[in-house]
Amino acid sequence: MKTYRIATIPGDGIGKEVVPEAMRVLDALAQLDGGFQFEWDILPWGCDYYLEHGEMMPEDGLEILKKYDQIFLGAVGLPELVPDHISLWGLLIKIRRGLKQQINVRPAKLLQGLESPLKNPGNFDIVVVRENSEGEYSDSGGRMHSGSDEIAIQNAVFTRKGTERAIAYACELASKRSKKITSVTKSNGLSHSMPFWDDVFHDVVSKYDELQQSSAHIDAMAAYMIMKPAEYDVVVASNLFGDILTDIGGAIMGSIGIAPAANLNVEREYPSMFEPVHGSAPDIAGLGVANPLGQIWTGKLMLDFLGHEQLGEKLLSAIEYTLKSNIKTKDLKGSATTTEVTDALIAYLKQS
Repeated sequence: MKTYRIATIPGDGIGKEVVPEAMRVLDALAQLDGGFQFEWDILPWGCDYYLEHGEMMPEDGLEILKKYDQIFLGAVGLPELVPDHISLWGLLIKIRRGLKQQINVRPAKLLQGLESPLKNPGNFDIVVVRENSEGEYSDSGGRMHSGSDEIAIQNAVFTRKGTERAIAYACELASKRSKKITSVTKSNGLSHSMPFWDDVFHDVVSKYDELQQSSAHIDAMAAYMIMKPAEYDVVVASNLFGDILTDIGGAIMGSIGIAPAANLNVEREYPSMFEPVHGSAPDIAGLGVANPLGQIWTGKLMLDFLGHEQLGEKLLSAIEYTLKSNIKTKDLKGSATTTEVTDALIAYLKQS
């Protein structure tokens, strides 16, 4: 039997509650399949670890992670105790960049049983492919002087290799879906980086004759995702633009609390990392009301990456079953607890 060793980082806040629930679901699916199992190693890294040790993860943390097949992350951040830039750069971004997780993938789909805040959302099913290692989130820059003379410089860094990699991944994904791809740019305002992005997009997409390709400026695209999301399929964007659009994607689904994400090392040289979008939500941590569906949907993305796409689709159907059955947590206007949602989902999987 195949065993997948998973580095499991519950992290902070509700991450410590929803990760064990997702583990239960994935273990149940593995038992139903019978051909593989998960071995979960819990790594207690995060803000509590920082408060005790002065760092978000051990100095050799990346070397530890390299031994695993994949990484399953809950949430990072306790802003009242640890500044966000420390928690983010000390764990999440350190892992993304140290393990060359160059592609971020986030779906936004109108799920059965979940009401979109949009009046006419259509049956949208979007995947945003976000360049994950450079761009506007480059660490190039600094601060100089003080007082009224203080200067802050933040440089956006785009490489042809990184840009090509993201766009090629998006093209391959679009080829397997509806054969539509949209590039997000801002070449009318950013006179160097975005014309470069546009040039690379045209170079890469020209190799895919079957694709219907288009481009949109980020400000217009933000509006389009609200006004006509069903017209889009695969959307490829830079680090910052992709970050913005995927939060919109979560919002138009009806809750950012259910949105999943994957940070992929596409060459599979190092483990990839799977995490929900919702954050640590410390205000509801410990109350038993956290929505586990974002973490569970994130588990579907991990199953897909491991080659178990059919099980992944079965899991998504189970998520929709709980929503259609009104087995929802408080954030979705329901009354179910975190555990009750998971129990219902597992019961459906065993019966279906």
